[in-house]
Amino acid sequence: MKKAVSLMMAAAMTMGLAACGSTASTDSAASAADTTSAAAESTADSTAAADGKVYNVGICQLVQHEALDAATKGFKDALTEKLGEGSVKFDEQNASGDSANCATIVNGFVSSNVDLILANATAPLQAAAQTTSDIPVLGTSVTDYATALDISDWTGTVGNNISGTSDLAPLDQQAAMIQEMFPDAKNVGLLYCSAEPNSVYQCDVIEGYLTEEGYTVARYAFTDTNDVTSVAQTAADNSDVIYIPTDNTAASNTEAIANVVIPAKVPVVAGEEGICSGCGVATLSISYYDLGYATGEMAAKILADGADVSTMPVEYAPNVTKKYNAANCEALGITPPDGYVAIG
Repeated sequence: MKKAVSLMMAAAMTMGLAACGSTASTDSAASAADTTSAAAESTADSTAAADGKVYNVGICQLVQHEALDAATKGFKDALTEKLGEGSVKFDEQNASGDSANCATIVNGFVSSNVDLILANATAPLQAAAQTTSDIPVLGTSVTDYATALDISDWTGTVGNNISGTSDLAPLDQQAAMIQEMFPDAKNVGLLYCSAEPNSVYQCDVIEGYLTEEGYTVARYAFTDTNDVTSVAQTAADNSDVIYIPTDNTAASNTEAIANVVIPAKVPVVAGEEGICSGCGVATLSISYYDLGYATGEMAAKILADGADVSTMPVEYAPNVTKKYNAANCEALGITPPDGYVAIG
C-alpha cells in the first residue's frame, strides 16, 4: 500500500488509497493544497513526540516467515514515522505457530495495559478478541475477518475494539490464473492447514470458482507441520495442479512442500508471494510490507488523533500483481504468459 492515507483535517478521511491528478489549469491550486497538506501532516506526525507521550504497543506475530515479518516491519516503520522516534515502544513477541502461545502473549499485553495491540495473523487476532474489549486491536495478514471472528452479518467494519487490514487477494482472479496457465489441467488439489479458518474459507471460495470452470477439485488438508510432507505427497500424486491459499503453516514449510512437488513435476499456484517463492510457480501478489504500513497508519490515527477503532473499516491491498517463480518454472518447463513479473 502507498504511504499517503490522510488528506488531513480540511478533507474527510478516506479509508482506501487513491491517486490524485490535476489539469494544467489547476496545477497552481493543487500545488498550494499539496504544500498545505504536507505541512499539516508533518505537524500531526510530530504531535506525539512534541507532547512527550510514549505509547506502548504490543505485537503478537503468529510465526516467523517472510510475509508476516514484512507486515510487522511495515507496521513499525509507519508508526515510528507518524509518531516520531522515541514516541513508541514495541513489545514484539512471536508465538512460534502455537495458538496457546498467542493467548499467553496477549494476556501479557493486557496485564501491562498496552495502548494498542497488533495481531499479525488470524490466531493472534482471535486471542486478542477473546482477551480484551477495551484495548484497541488492529489485525494484519488476516484474510477474512468475518470468518476469523465468527461474524455472520459482515458489513466491512467489526464494530468493537477491532479493525485492521486484510491480505486477501481476489480469489476469482486466482482461479482465472490457474485456468490461464494450465488450461489442459483436469484435477486441482487444494493443499492447506485445516486448523487455520481463513485457509478453509479461501478453499471454500476458490473451489466454487474452479468447479464452475470445469475442474475436478479435491482437498488435501494437513493439521500441523508434522503431516505437511505426507499430505503434500498425496496431493501431488492425484493432482495436475495444486493451489495453496494464504496459509501460515504452509508458508513455514515451503521447503518440505517443494521437496515433494518439484520432483513430482506438479506446479503450485500460491495465494501469496512467500509461498510461491518457496514452492510455487505463480501467485497473485500483494506487498505485505505495504499492508503492515497501512496498519501502522491506522494505529497512528487511533493513538495520536483519537480515531475510533470501532468505526474504521477493514482495509485491503489496492493492487495485486501476477508474479512467477523463475527457477521453479524452469524446473517444470513452464513458460509464464505475458504480463507476469518475476519474483525478486
